[in-house]
Amino acid sequence: MTSYSEISESLKASLNLTMPPIAVCITDSIPNGVSAFQGKVPGGCVFWQEAAQGAFATSTLDHEMCAVGVHTHHMATPSPDYPNELQAVLKVMADMDYVREDDVPRIPVLEKESKHVIYAPLAASPLPPDAVLLFVHSQQGLIITEAIQQLDPGIPPAMGRPACAIIPQTINTGQAALSLGCCGARAYLDALTDDIALWAFPGNKIQQYAERIISLSKANKTLSQFHLLRRQDIEAGQLPTYQESLARLSG
Repeated sequence: MTSYSEISESLKASLNLTMPPIAVCITDSIPNGVSAFQGKVPGGCVFWQEAAQGAFATSTLDHEMCAVGVHTHHMATPSPDYPNELQAVLKVMADMDYVREDDVPRIPVLEKESKHVIYAPLAASPLPPDAVLLFVHSQQGLIITEAIQQLDPGIPPAMGRPACAIIPQTINTGQAALSLGCCGARAYLDALTDDIALWAFPGNKIQQYAERIISLSKANKTLSQFHLLRRQDIEAGQLPTYQESLARLSG
């Protein structure tokens, strides 16, 4: 695989994705040919879904309907009202015992200030992505987890609120992460249904992840058939050895 288009197609085929992989690019300048986002969204997480239709660029103003997203993405030169808005949001969450004061410093924030964030289908990314997002269900997530275990040290985090924190988590650490979303993201994104979660990968390693996902997808298909046949035989009263089950699979 030598292009983002090929990587995207391999991920879609191996995992049977219903939504294409999404590229997230942090940049100081917008490349020629990339249009600015038009319209308003309630949270920056909505851009992940919109990016399936094509590339676009965002700046701080595009993110400001969600003060938490401006915070996690370390967006440059926010509006003068932003600090008050963020504190108001945090106070409401604290009053509900949803985000406590000591939780706030643990929320990942991009280390480098973001002037612009470009979102695009991975296949059409105008820049090398800083992060790549996949919307997947649990069976697809199984294959992804197995791939990550072979490439990243330790166990990938399973994150909750805020969903947008998965971007700084992945970019800052250079390792993949899982987000179960947050109530806001699940309200705003049609793609984030009850059976779907979000995986993020560091963009500079996406080819390595894709290669392992391709291999593990093939292995999972074969082994799933092996275990299905073995279950059928045992439920039928047989006591096959593993070698006998393997012979039945190849037969």
